[in-house]
Amino acid sequence: MAQGLLVFVGSMRHSEANSHRSMKPAGTRLFFAVLAFLLPPISLVAGELPPIRTVFVIMMENKTWSDIIGSTNAPYLNKTLLPMAAHCENYQNLPGMHPSLPNYLWIEAGTNFGIFDDGDPIDNHQNTTNHLVTLLDTAGISWRAYQENISGTNLPLSTCCGYSARHNPFVYFDNVTGTNDPTYTYGLAHIRPYSELCADLTNNTVARYNFIIPSDCNDMHTDCSPTYNRVLQGDMWLSKEIPPILNSPAYTNGGVLFIAWDESYTPDTRLPFVLVSPFGREGYGSTNYYDHSSLIRTLQEIFGVTPLLGAAQTATNLSELFAPFGISKVERASNGVVRLTLAGLTPGTTNVVLASTNLANWPPLTTNVAVGYKMIVTDDTAANVHRKFYRLMSLP
Repeated sequence: MAQGLLVFVGSMRHSEANSHRSMKPAGTRLFFAVLAFLLPPISLVAGELPPIRTVFVIMMENKTWSDIIGSTNAPYLNKTLLPMAAHCENYQNLPGMHPSLPNYLWIEAGTNFGIFDDGDPIDNHQNTTNHLVTLLDTAGISWRAYQENISGTNLPLSTCCGYSARHNPFVYFDNVTGTNDPTYTYGLAHIRPYSELCADLTNNTVARYNFIIPSDCNDMHTDCSPTYNRVLQGDMWLSKEIPPILNSPAYTNGGVLFIAWDESYTPDTRLPFVLVSPFGREGYGSTNYYDHSSLIRTLQEIFGVTPLLGAAQTATNLSELFAPFGISKVERASNGVVRLTLAGLTPGTTNVVLASTNLANWPPLTTNVAVGYKMIVTDDTAANVHRKFYRLMSLP
């Protein structure tokens, strides 16, 4: 069934359009608006997620949204990442959920199992299979944790030397560690040194679910950099480590990167949360309430694994941060040429942009087979008209 979206591009008198941004020189200002759905419902409705293939999660530590946004100590996050990403401005610390370990367990299992301390697995291990990576295994979906400051020859069951067990939720589950066996083969196959990630990205051998755990120096947790500035050190680490992910086939072919922080100890309980994806809404900021329950629900829905774990059952997913099928941006240059950004495309599908000056006749402007999730098309014929309507359709 075809799908469509109508967008109007035109001109108005200055007094009528003073609230709209102009790209055209003096005389008229452009009015861009989504007016109506003319055809059957679009493919990505509220609550649904795009066909994501590979997930990367980077966990950072102990900062609030106000610690990051606009900070001169976070130039990469503010100037490079946020303009290309979607983010949450009301992603909240779970009420009363401290210290780190309960939050990491929640992201893996939708609950903290009644734990409110940072004890190592010897004290806090859980004899349950009711957690995410077990569901992934059952469904035949690969997963891997990449951790800085571990050897890869023994499971890292104790906090030491810049490594914190409390930041690695997987070592708290008996079916991952063989009940605290440092040589357990299954755990060793899935919990690997971070140094192996680069080769896995290059060789396109990363798992479908990849959980990345920086060291205590690099996750904004500890003052151990030469500058003794936690935010700056973490931002520098992200600026070095994220580009290889974004340039990898695993990311460009339907991937998503979530960057999350575990908790906040200040009166500002809003945690930074950033999503980068070919499917993402670039530069978009949400003010809706989310928390770690939303993250685990989103992960489960991406991979299609059930039952929903713990608080994921009642949480809202993060679908708002992904671009729906449609015309996401309309720009008109000074020479009158209109540039349309198409988003939410499915590679391999045929998409048609129709154009009209009167809403009666709709000749096709372009017909393209999508090779990616976004596409830019131009209308050179718009230079000599004052108003024009555009409709995007995806053919069956």
